[in-house]
Amino acid sequence: MSQVVKLVECPRDAWQGLPDLIPTEYKAEYLNELIAAGFRHIDAVSFVSPKHVKQMADSEEVMAKLNVSLPAGIEPPEIIGIVVNEKGLERALATPGVTTIGYPYSISAYFRRANANMTRDESRKLVEKLRKETTAAKRDLVIYISMAFGNPYDEPWGPEIVADTLEWLKDIRVRTVSLADTVGNASPQLVGDLYRSVRDHVAGIELGVHLHSRPENAEEKILAAYEAGCRKFESALTGLGGCPFAGDNLVGNIATEDVLAALRKAGADPGIESSRLSKVLEMTNEIRAKYAHAPLAN
Repeated sequence: MSQVVKLVECPRDAWQGLPDLIPTEYKAEYLNELIAAGFRHIDAVSFVSPKHVKQMADSEEVMAKLNVSLPAGIEPPEIIGIVVNEKGLERALATPGVTTIGYPYSISAYFRRANANMTRDESRKLVEKLRKETTAAKRDLVIYISMAFGNPYDEPWGPEIVADTLEWLKDIRVRTVSLADTVGNASPQLVGDLYRSVRDHVAGIELGVHLHSRPENAEEKILAAYEAGCRKFESALTGLGGCPFAGDNLVGNIATEDVLAALRKAGADPGIESSRLSKVLEMTNEIRAKYAHAPLAN
């Protein structure tokens, strides 16, 4: 019997750094096509400063145009909205259709200061507030541990730092966490070793991975995580969206198509039929050509 895994499709992560603005109507149409293709967990929008992330300035409008009506008996999708401060939290909680609030908690002091201008204590206080307010609002919460697989800043890092962070999150009753290889530094060996080293610290936590990679290493990284026990993966169709901090324009989101192929090779059931992806893959390639000025995916 094949192992069931959870896939989180990440158009928000794919789009947020694109040079040209994608029209609101097209974003909503794209998200609707993802739902129609069978995706039930979507990192869809973010509630951040339009000054810094112009691509996400229309998140409320996108959500207002989202159609999540499904046949009877089918669970509505999980729609994740990313926040980085209290103002973003207020916006997300006021937006119908956002079922889950996501927050990137960095274990790199430099990255945390550069992206959120927060100390560790300030960031931890915000996470505690997020947990309390999402619980009160009957929304879910996912915390992403940024730089979980190391950092390029010569800062202290090790599995014990990740484990300490997971223990703290467990203590404040966060129940969903994703380990993020923010700059794509991790080798397949490190991906598997880190996941194994921390998984015993997360009883009661759903622990996933959001990996960045060069295309030729993507399958190995996915299989390393799967073999270490991971059953939740985040990716983006065609691998759209890179990390500006990686210093390599081939390092970015792992393509969902590669994740599907790797998991099937491992005997897992990713819950998405590749045959249903043609329309949304066509739209993704249109976004690559029109708004990212990037080559079409093979």
